[in-house]
Formats: sequence, C-alpha cells, structure tokens
Amino acid sequence: MKPQICTHCKAPIVCAAEEIENCDCQKLTLRPETIAFLGTTFHKCLCNSCLKKMDEMVAFSLVNEFPKRRSEMVEGVHYYIENEYFVFTEQYHLMKGQCCQNGCRHCVYGFKSQFL
Repeated sequence: MKPQICTHCKAPIVCAAEEIENCDCQKLTLRPETIAFLGTTFHKCLCNSCLKKMDEMVAFSLVNEFPKRRSEMVEGVHYYIENEYFVFTEQYHLMKGQCCQNGCRHCVYGFKSQFL
C-alpha cells in the first residue's frame, strides 16, 4: 500500500491497487453504470467519499434527462451563477456524457487535475 491523493478532491488516501481486494474502495458497492463511467475518466485512485458522490451523480443521471435547452436547466443542479456567468456543475458535465478537455472548473472526468 502506498499513500496517494484522491485525484478528485485531493484528500490523502492509501491505495492498494496492487492488492485490490484489500483496498479501501472495495468496501463500497457501486452501480455498474458508475464503474463504466469511471472507466471513461482520467481519474486514478478516488477516496470513498468521492466514489459515493460519483455513484449518486450517476444515479441521478439515470432518472433525469440531460437538458437540451437552457430553459430545461435547473439552477443549483446543472449550473450556478457567479459574477453574472453560468458555471456548469459536476452533475451537468457528467450528464453531458463526455469530457471536452477544456479544463472546466467542475470537471467530473478528472481532466483538469491530471493535465493542467
């Protein structure tokens, strides 16, 4: 086991990827859709808190459609307003279905933390 940081929230974690059955992440049961989603990200090791959060966001996206029009977006769910600008949330980015690799502030795919 080696100390690392969660590639999402930057919290210190102990990763046991080389002995995955002993890793702390094995204590969680994630939806198959969450596991599939994580396979599309740039994340390496995530803490259990972030894994739970990702699982909840995936669950939300399974029962809610991606907003196709601005009028369908819900403030606080898909965006918030900061200094008169729309800022898209992690939930919005996850529901979008792919990473644009532009280093978005709330990139759920881990692109910003890994490459910028």
